[in-house]
Amino acid sequence: MSEHTYPAELPIAPLTAAPRATVTVPGSKSITNRALVLAALGSLESACTLTGALQSEDTEVMVESLRRLGYPVEVEWPTVRIGHQRIGHVPNNSADIYVANSGTTMRFLTALCAVGNGRYRLDGIPRMRERPIEDLLSALRQLGVGAESEAGNGCPPVVIESNGIFYKDAAWIKAGVSSQFLSALLMVAGRGNATGETLSIHVEGPVVSEPYIAMTEEMLRTWGIPIGVSRNENETVYHFPSDATAHYGKLAAYAIEPDASAASYFWAAAAVAGGRVTVAGLTRKSLQGDVRFVDVLAKMGCRVEECDAGITVHGGPLRGVDVDMNDISDTVMTLGAVSLFADGPTTIRNVAHIRHKETDRIAALATELRKLGAAVEERADGLTITPGPLRGAAVDTYNDHRMAMSLALVGLKVPGVVIRNPGCVAKTYPGFWQDLEKLRV
Repeated sequence: MSEHTYPAELPIAPLTAAPRATVTVPGSKSITNRALVLAALGSLESACTLTGALQSEDTEVMVESLRRLGYPVEVEWPTVRIGHQRIGHVPNNSADIYVANSGTTMRFLTALCAVGNGRYRLDGIPRMRERPIEDLLSALRQLGVGAESEAGNGCPPVVIESNGIFYKDAAWIKAGVSSQFLSALLMVAGRGNATGETLSIHVEGPVVSEPYIAMTEEMLRTWGIPIGVSRNENETVYHFPSDATAHYGKLAAYAIEPDASAASYFWAAAAVAGGRVTVAGLTRKSLQGDVRFVDVLAKMGCRVEECDAGITVHGGPLRGVDVDMNDISDTVMTLGAVSLFADGPTTIRNVAHIRHKETDRIAALATELRKLGAAVEERADGLTITPGPLRGAAVDTYNDHRMAMSLALVGLKVPGVVIRNPGCVAKTYPGFWQDLEKLRV
């Protein structure tokens, strides 16, 4: 099986010995796609080189979409260079963009096109046409941008019509369905501010996946883009000064750290199979909230070691946990797999928003864990998993990369686990199956 060729079904052979391995995972998808957008926004002033960038379907879609918008993007993975251009905020005044199954590309480029001067249409696969984006469109309309769901249902295809600047000095946005709506708006807010006043972005209601917003804030500061934040019990407001646009483009190079969501599968492998697994290059100082998945494993009974070189998880007898996973929801499926090997039930709470991901992840996870022998109680915002006698099964992945990678962990201990459509991992981790085999060395 080559890096770009996958069988229709992939049997997972159980490990014959507890793993003792050090793994290097590819660059963060979340950071790569944010960095591509920030580099593009700054290319009016100077070129920017990104190192350690993730090569995957999601990031290749982002690169191709930026090219369709007219940005000069040179790629020699894992290095990406966005060259200097002088033709407005978005070089092309029209584009028809196909984002495939990439939610970050859809959300981030919807906002990027709002600081373009023209008409832009963004579309994706059938599942993308079911994923909500109205909260972002509403905020853009408040700033004077034409931003509409073509079907009128609050989902893609999206049509953006803009004159390249924002005409209002405030907008209110909800981030209770996806934090990406807020991140998208924050990345472009300073570039579009031409009101002569401070532009204020008010966040309404609850926010999901807050570590991803913190990641966006920190990256904006690294890029030198001035962003002020005021918080109280009822509201968070972000402030961009009238001269914020002059600060884009001051960063010539940016290094992307390894993907903590991808690392979760290897830390979980130690929990499932015993032994020791180190993921190199990630520490507690990571921009990514998902590095905190090791805290959940520690609560279950694993031993976690940290050093400057990486984080190591040592497996041990596991106990069930009750955990709010709102902040680290991309690791819900990973925990679902680990929970099958625990003593007692595991309850996952406060993740209703993952029903709007590549699939309804709560329903899909419940269905597949039952196939493997667990009793699962599904709720609107999570599930409780009670281990039972485990059995092999052919599991469906719903064209969801995280379902495939998580459920494969069960096969490291349980004979007869087969992953259907293993190629869906190409979305964020094309080499996952080869890296999983390194646990056998």
